[in-house]
Amino acid sequence: MSDEAEREVPEGAAVLPLIPPELGVDPVLLALLHCVVFLEGSEESIVDGEASEEALNRLAGYLQRLSQTRLRKVQEDLASMADYARLQGWPRQQTRFFKEFLKQFGVVEGDET
Repeated sequence: MSDEAEREVPEGAAVLPLIPPELGVDPVLLALLHCVVFLEGSEESIVDGEASEEALNRLAGYLQRLSQTRLRKVQEDLASMADYARLQGWPRQQTRFFKEFLKQFGVVEGDET
């Protein structure tokens, strides 16, 4: 997508900032995070709330299937994302999103993220 398309994002649509490839985060995880932010954070004039909730519930179910090996990699990537967000001065809410992501989706309990 071009920069022009980025400028045309309607007001009320939640979008994560661009994540640089140098961070080394799995691109599939980045795609998932962007989808979750859009579905969870966009206003109802952009995304139907019931449809969003259903999609997020399905995503949670799939995430709960992660093997221990994949889960460890996702945890490492999310920790990198949280550090990056903090270093970039992103709002605390975005940093917290990465730290609490797996807990929010029922993948881990407590502070295992």
